[in-house]
Amino acid sequence: MAQHTQVLIVGSGFSGIALGRALRKSKFTDFRILERGSDAGGVWQSNTYPGCRCDVPSHLYSFSFAPNPDWTSTYSPQPEIQDYLRRCLDRFGLRPHLRTGVEVEEAHWDEDDQLWHVTTNTGPWTAQVLVSAVGPLTEPKLPDVPGIDRFQGKIMHSAQWDHDHDLTGERVASIGTGASAIQYVPEIADRTGTLFVFQRSAPWITPHDKRPITDTERARFRARPLRQKIERGKVYVSKELLVLGFAKHPHLMGLLQNVARKHLERQVKDRALRRSLTPDFTLGCKRIVPSNTWYPALQKPNVELVPRALREIREHSVIDSAGVEREVDTIVFGTGFHVTDIPFADKVRGRTGKLLSTVWAGSPRAYLGVSVPLFPNFFMFLGPNSGLGHSSMVYMIEAQAEHVRKAIRALDISGSATIEVDRRIHDLYNAELDRKLATTVWETGGCRSFYRDANGRNATLYPDWTFAFRRQATRWKPDAYRLAPPSPSAGRRPQATTADAS
Repeated sequence: MAQHTQVLIVGSGFSGIALGRALRKSKFTDFRILERGSDAGGVWQSNTYPGCRCDVPSHLYSFSFAPNPDWTSTYSPQPEIQDYLRRCLDRFGLRPHLRTGVEVEEAHWDEDDQLWHVTTNTGPWTAQVLVSAVGPLTEPKLPDVPGIDRFQGKIMHSAQWDHDHDLTGERVASIGTGASAIQYVPEIADRTGTLFVFQRSAPWITPHDKRPITDTERARFRARPLRQKIERGKVYVSKELLVLGFAKHPHLMGLLQNVARKHLERQVKDRALRRSLTPDFTLGCKRIVPSNTWYPALQKPNVELVPRALREIREHSVIDSAGVEREVDTIVFGTGFHVTDIPFADKVRGRTGKLLSTVWAGSPRAYLGVSVPLFPNFFMFLGPNSGLGHSSMVYMIEAQAEHVRKAIRALDISGSATIEVDRRIHDLYNAELDRKLATTVWETGGCRSFYRDANGRNATLYPDWTFAFRRQATRWKPDAYRLAPPSPSAGRRPQATTADAS
């Protein structure tokens, strides 16, 4: 027999906790949070590779309503972030709502009983409202390289790091030069016998201003919370100014690009290596990564930069696009995640019985990155075009949590059975996004990035000020959604004529 709850939240990272806290604050308690891992944390539970930390400053990469005065660094390491999320789970009374070790296998909307039917590895659930809080950085992505199944050595992805595997003295191939690789390569370089770093395209690297937060500073934050709030505000403003270059006037990115170029020149004296490490696109077109250790790591005597893509894998070796073969014992893939081809979309069927991925047809779109027509009573966090290239996703999550809370409240107090985003509002919103995206650095910067979907559209980033998104998401617009009464067979309450979602 299926377990039932009014709201079923999938995922217990920042998004799941933010929504759970918002619901409890509204005196709403009939919800459950499903987590496939052993504890809360989301992406910060699964990513434990050496050197893993957030590249957004700690004071901003945390809930505005739950500041943490005890960060030990201006950029938090993974263990501290996961511990912070666990504490938030308990602080907001969400532990009783959490079910761990539960993975969603399939979910479909039943029009007859007007409920979501969810299949998990531990049994079925039904829910009036289904919320995906799984986030875009949850499913590791491996490249489609011939021979990957033939390799006889050790293969691991950065998001599935095997800490029991000893890299000491091994010949290791690291594939990819994204944010994860730029963090773990300097950490493992000295342990390996030989480390081959495969670079398909060079990333822009900026100087890192990471530093320890002193005991004195932490004591001041504890004694005067306003001091930390002011510090958070300063960080927010400094990051938000980057929108001018990213989305408003892309030519301004040249200023930061000069900083990155000088950083490269200071740290890499060899001209040939420097040429290989110089990107051929405008800074900001791809994700910007701060690091003071990446370039020095590539110049260690046991490290070789391979400025080419991986072409083939054999039983004990890898072959680059020039045909050069290198024997290796371990392959580490720092190749990112399924971001635009959202895996959860392959599990959810809406009103028509079609999968969300089928409805999207390779180009994900949603209203405020949250709701999709033909998927009643379904919401998602960090959906299409709600990502950022410059600031904290926690800021966006808080706005989306308030939006979803108000939608659930409108559904609840009106006595309606379903709430569904209006197609016209959805389409107008996305047309405006496309208009703004057209002149951003992501479109004009001359690169191909993971921001783009299968059809070449940037389905990842939000092309405007984050405070504009927050204002739009948190101000409830009744005409953006259609409320519908219960069907006769469902036996629910009749629809009220008005709904107040404040």
